[in-house]
Formats: sequence, C-alpha cells, structure tokens
Amino acid sequence: MAGGELADGWLRSEAMAPGPERRGRAAEEEPAPVEKAFFQDEDSCSDCSNQDKPGTRLQSFVPEGTTHFPEVFQTSHLLFYERFRAYQDYILADCKASEVREFTAEFLEKVLESSGWRAVWHTNVFEVLVEVIDVDYAALKAVVSLADPYLCDSPVSTFTLECMQELLELKEHRLPLQELWVVFDDSGVFDQTALAIEHVRFFYQNIWRSWDEEEEDEYDYFVRCVEPRLRLHYDILENRVPSGLIVDYRNLLSQCEESYRKFLNLRSSLSNCSSDSEQENISMVEGLKLYSEIEQLKQKLKLIENPLLRYVFGYQKNSNIQAKGVRPNGQKVTHVVASTMMTGLLWSLLRDRLCQEPSKEEIEIQFHGDPLSAINACYEGDTVIVCPGHYVVHGTFSIADSIELEGYGLPDDIVIEKRGKGDTFVDCTGTDIKISSIKFVQHDAVEGILIIHHGKTTLENCVLQCETTGVTVRTSAELLMKNSDLYGAKGAGIEIYPGSKCTLSDNGIHHCKEGILIKDFLDEHYDIPKISMVNNVIHNNEGYGVVLVKPTIFSDLQENVQDETEENNALKIQTSEEASAAERVELDELIQCATGKMELYARSDLSEQVEDNCEIVNELVAASTQKGQMKKKRLSELGITQADDNLMSQEMFVSIVGNQFKWNGKGSFGTFLF
Repeated sequence: MAGGELADGWLRSEAMAPGPERRGRAAEEEPAPVEKAFFQDEDSCSDCSNQDKPGTRLQSFVPEGTTHFPEVFQTSHLLFYERFRAYQDYILADCKASEVREFTAEFLEKVLESSGWRAVWHTNVFEVLVEVIDVDYAALKAVVSLADPYLCDSPVSTFTLECMQELLELKEHRLPLQELWVVFDDSGVFDQTALAIEHVRFFYQNIWRSWDEEEEDEYDYFVRCVEPRLRLHYDILENRVPSGLIVDYRNLLSQCEESYRKFLNLRSSLSNCSSDSEQENISMVEGLKLYSEIEQLKQKLKLIENPLLRYVFGYQKNSNIQAKGVRPNGQKVTHVVASTMMTGLLWSLLRDRLCQEPSKEEIEIQFHGDPLSAINACYEGDTVIVCPGHYVVHGTFSIADSIELEGYGLPDDIVIEKRGKGDTFVDCTGTDIKISSIKFVQHDAVEGILIIHHGKTTLENCVLQCETTGVTVRTSAELLMKNSDLYGAKGAGIEIYPGSKCTLSDNGIHHCKEGILIKDFLDEHYDIPKISMVNNVIHNNEGYGVVLVKPTIFSDLQENVQDETEENNALKIQTSEEASAAERVELDELIQCATGKMELYARSDLSEQVEDNCEIVNELVAASTQKGQMKKKRLSELGITQADDNLMSQEMFVSIVGNQFKWNGKGSFGTFLF
C-alpha cells in the first residue's frame, strides 16, 4: 500500500470532519478528536497493519443516472480547514507556481494506490466504470481499462462497449485523475486515494488559473493565490459575499480566460510568421492590447479574492428596482403600519398626523400589519407611518419612489429587524426619500444596512444597528444624515463613493471597524465627492475615525511635491483662523455626549479636536488638488494648452467642523494605500 508517516497523519486529519453517520466499522466507533489526530505520534501509526485500522471514515453516495453503478466515495463536502491544511502542509507547501505540478506529483506518489482500485470516469457526456491498472504521477493521469461487467450511463445511446474501447485507445488508456471518482471500499485501504484525487480535482476546478504559471514567482504560490481563492470559495458557499459580487467575479473570470486563450493563439501564430512582416506587426499590436486587457482583468480578480481589498473597494451594484411613479388617479396615500391597532393609538394618530389640518382635502389611508408590505404598496409621494412595535421582516426594502417613511414615536420604540439570509436591508433609488424616527436592526447580512444607489435619501433621528457595513453612498447618490446613531458595522460605518454627496450633521458613529471610509477618487474617470461633516461624534471604532483610500503611486507623488499650491496655503490660513476663533469659545458651551454624560472640555482637548478636523480637510483637499494637476497634465499632453480652470478643476466641497474623534483604535484619520 502506498503511503507513509506523512500520508497517514494527513488522512486521519482529513477523515475526521464532522458529518452524518459513517459507514462500515467506523460507524460503530467514536472518532478520535481532531487534535489527537493532528498531534498523534507518527511512528506509532505508521507501524499499524491494515487489520488494526478501524475501516473507512469517509461516506459514500450512488451516482445519479439510470445505470446502477457501485457506490463511490463522497469527498466533495470537505471543510475549509481540511483543504487548507492539505494544500499548505502536504501538497503545495512553499512551492512556486511553476513547481505546482511537480509538488502535486510527489504528493500523489506518497498517498495514491498505483493499481487495484476501480473508479467511475465522469464527463459531461457519459459515466463509465473503469479499473485502474497504473498511475502516471508526473502527468496526473491514471492508466485504466474498462471494468467487467461493462457499465455506462449516457443520454446518448451510441456509447457501446466497442465505441468506449476505441475512445480509450485514442487516449492511450490514460485519463486525468480529476475525472475519476473512486469506488467505495469500507476497509479504509483506498481512503487516501479518494481524498488525494478529490484535492487534485478541487484544485484544478476552483484554484488553478491557466495563466498562473506565467506570473512572476515573487513568493510562494500558496500565500499568493491558493489561500485567497480558497477563502473566497468558502465565503461564497457560506453566503458571506454579495450575490452581485459573485456574478461580477465569475464574469471577470470568464472574460480573463477568453482573453488569455486568444492571447495564446495569437502568440502561437506569431511564432509561425516571417519576421518583419506586416501581419506580424499587426499581431504584435493586438497582442499588446490583449496583454494589457488580461492584466487589468487579473487585477480586478485579485481585488475580489483578497478579503480586505474586497471590503475596501466593494463593487458597483446595479439596482434593477423600477419606480412606479404617480398613481393613475393622481392620489397620494398614507400607509399606517401597526401590528395591533388600539383605539387610543388610532385617536393619537388622527390628532397628531392624519387630521392636523381640517380644511385640508381628504386623504386615503391604508392599514398594514408589517412595514415591508406598506413600502411595496407605495407610489410616488406616499407616506408610511410606522406605529410603535417590533417588526421582523425577511425581505429587502426596495424604495424606488420618492416617499416618506417615518416612525410615530421614539426610534427605540419602533424597531424593524431583518432576519434571514439576504444581500441588503434597505435599497434606495428614489429621487427624494425621507426616513425618520426608526431603529433598523440587521442580521445575517452580506451587504450594508442602507445602500443609496442614486437620488437623495434623508435619514433623521434614526438608529442603525449594523451587521456588515453601515450606510453606502454610491456614485451620483446623495445622503443627508442628521441626529442619528450608527454602530456595530464590521466594515465601515459609512462608505462614500466617488461622485457622491454626503452631509453628516450631529450623528454618532461608533463601535465599527472604521468610522467613515472615503473610496479612491483619483482615477480620471471618477468625480470628486462632496463631503460635509459638522458636529459628529466618531468614537470607539476599531480602526480610524475617517479613512481615505488612495493608490500608493499618489502617495509617492505627494511626498515629492516641494511647493504647496495657493489653495493649500489659503486653506492653512483659514483653518488656523478657525482654530484661533474656536479657542476663544467659552468652555462651558462645549459639551460632548459620547459617554451619555455632559462634560466640559479642557482647552487642550479643544485644540486637539480642531486639529483633527483640519487634518482631514488638509488631506482631502491635497488629494483633490493633486487630481486636478494630474488632469491638467493629461490635457497638456493631448495638446490642449488653454483650458478653463473652472471647468477643469473638480474641487472637493469640504466642510469639516466641530467633529469629535474619541477613542478610535488607530486615531482620527488615516489612509489606506493600495
């Protein structure tokens, strides 16, 4: 039997994953703890004979189809840590991309039975039972013959015994290992073989890319490619990646594979062309374009594969919500949401909301038991009033029309909680949406609690208890958020995209990974966001209070700039004057509510507060100025020497005054370089 100390230890750690009831003798015994299997003395286990082994610890299943195949090993449901440990410790280790095949072959030589086992050869067209008589480890192929009796399952009836024998002869009886599913054996003898083939199959189906071998081997292949791709695969399986991002990733992967195939064909044709021919010159230009396209696609794939960059850059989700517009009869409706409507509550509603102006024309009122049905029934100009209560919803609030969603009471008394798997909680695409006096609680999410795709959304006197990111303001969207409280985001409390407008006033943003994340806007295709932050309290976040994402090349350029622009000089004078003026403010007028108590600031605290605000303004305006200089340079290179500075400059509208940054893990402001 093939194997050894390394293979034996690997098998036991792989086979002990939790799962349904085991088959064979293993079903009668309690599996050893994983820790014991990992650290068990290898010498003792390598001396064990087959009779001492407890039998297989793997499960089996019967292949689907009309033909009665024997059971095969079920190995496709391995856990993340099982695959991770196998690739890192036993198969790939610290190999380079160019050494992957060699390392894999060496591993298979240690654990794979060279003959004496049967398998189902599975393709997209047919399945057939074969018997393995030898293994070509270097080629990752098995030498096989048709099993007796002949078993084949296919929707096409032409795969007779003679036809299949002819096909095998054309293939020289050599089949790729990843196309073989090992027939089940409860003795445990072929467990290592089944698991080894599963790892090879999974690797070439989900991890390996056809262009990997041509990339530079800067550091080991496992760290650079295998680990991030493996984590992404399991993040997708466990619903931790937005569905839109999954679609984007798969589309990018298909595009990159297609472009790389064209590139290989073009490179092959170039080798057959005569030198200095016109066709060769044309092909060279096409090849350079394809190469550039492939590099861009690969970079986008890496951004999604990297968990941190995936969070920082996100993706541009296109909302398919269609606005209904005004009702055909032009009528506006007030929707009242209440789990139970009592007479006292109805009287209060009539007095405070519904009948404030007796002379006003009559309005139609519709009653709903949950807020989701009320929003789905809305047209342009409608109002939704949510009465006190705890409402649990399982769908997405898709608001495409300009409506008002308001709570009747305090936010803590009107709680809307989202449960169940889903991408988003509140999706806003309406021209002018207003949400007030409601507490939103998010669970089991993979996207932010509120996403504004376009249009303006006003959030006032609300509480947002987040799960992933908080509020996302997409390009061309506008957020006005005031007197609200946001906390608990595992990403950023607020994400501000290029070309958006974000006004934050008198809010609390706390206990998030980052307080506010400003996406990179230095690309020539991006517009600069307009940001206003006044009197916000940003505290107790794990990272920075405010983070600006920008490319490393910009940071290098900025360090080399010797002369500051007039705008920056004016800004420094202005912020200095603001600091001097602020220092003259009476101390008893400066209060902070971060801890829920009123406390006086010391003069040093005031100076630090003004300094934090000025630092953010300086950095954002410097980035804006640099973007303008880069654009002028590009226009100059194109021969445009006289350009209207007012049209060219995309100055960032920045008003950052009176904000308090307290107890943030890394400080008030930082940059994320990529």
